[in-house]
Amino acid sequence: MNMPDADGLLLADKAFLALRELLAGGGLRAGQFVSMPDLVKSIGLPIAPVREAVKRAESAALVRVLPKRGVAVMEATPELIRECFHLRTIFDQEGARQLVRAGGRLDALRALHQRVLDAARDGITSSLQREAMAVDWALHSALADALDNDSAREIYARNRDRISVIQHSRPLLPDRIVPAMEEHLAIIDTIAAGEEERAATAVRDHFRQTLRWWGIIV
Repeated sequence: MNMPDADGLLLADKAFLALRELLAGGGLRAGQFVSMPDLVKSIGLPIAPVREAVKRAESAALVRVLPKRGVAVMEATPELIRECFHLRTIFDQEGARQLVRAGGRLDALRALHQRVLDAARDGITSSLQREAMAVDWALHSALADALDNDSAREIYARNRDRISVIQHSRPLLPDRIVPAMEEHLAIIDTIAAGEEERAATAVRDHFRQTLRWWGIIV
């Protein structure tokens, strides 16, 4: 039965959140196959809500159901990598423009980026890598929120889940942290300067550099 738990969540919703966390956190990696019994064990809920969660994840293009076999996590193909980051860039450009038009500033985010950048120049640690990923997403989330559009926000969130799976398909190279923070700072600074087109250009430059890091030439 799909009954609410103590927090008021239906079991299917709870199962989906657990499955999404496994995918976004690298517990299940791109291209991996997992049987339903193993997935049920990992999620820790009955099979019925787990099946519902898998259907939902399949509709979000995160997994593919293999009848009578189990579940295959989405593949991180060059085509999909390009599509997902391109979609994020489309939204990020418009978000940057909206922030410029609203006179928005991202001072707190800028300070976070500068702190990570300064620390990275002194040496990369595993904890700094995790912090850099969180700071990286903080800017992209701010750009998406600037759209003030619930439909766009939903699409952005679904795409973010797919990008998270992609990002766990290979380790973050320490050499990428410094340029990524510098690219983000360029976006933040052009927004603060009120330069709409330069902000959009900075977003596109970040997209191109990200694809190059993935070995995709644009």
